[in-house]
Amino acid sequence: MSSKPTAMIPVERIEQTILLIRGHKVILDTDLASLYRVPTKRLNEQVRRNRERFPEDFLIQLTRTEYDRLRSQFATLKTGRGQHRKYLPYAFTEHGALMAATVLNSPVAVHVSIQIVRTFVRLRQILATHVHLARRLVELEQQYDAQFKVVFEALRALMEPPKRTKKPIGFHAEHRA
Repeated sequence: MSSKPTAMIPVERIEQTILLIRGHKVILDTDLASLYRVPTKRLNEQVRRNRERFPEDFLIQLTRTEYDRLRSQFATLKTGRGQHRKYLPYAFTEHGALMAATVLNSPVAVHVSIQIVRTFVRLRQILATHVHLARRLVELEQQYDAQFKVVFEALRALMEPPKRTKKPIGFHAEHRA
């Protein structure tokens, strides 16, 4: 019986790396390289060498505007020589992350890619459950009269994702004309 090449990465850690860009759930190259335990430069090098394996539904290269927004969102602005990327980052869809594991061809990448797939599947299941609950709630509303309206409104409020209560980090000047 062979031992696993790496310790299990918590699903929550992988979930935190998944972003929504251009309507796709993706993982940035820096995060994917960290999960696969390779330098970002090596990951992107292999992607460029095997570009035919990464169609546009597997891999997105961010625009300068998208990259700048992400950098400011995550407060990763650094000053000084060598502190900025030479190339715009890649964002890997679920299939792109799997393909990256195959071009890296390492035991760690293969093992972690399985966890990444499981995380994407889990997110889809959660989304499907919410869709199913919303449909069922509409059916129940149509079935019962107004006496249960308050109950249905309360259930809808509970199904809403939590509102962000954190204030953005950093200085934000007010724009006045």
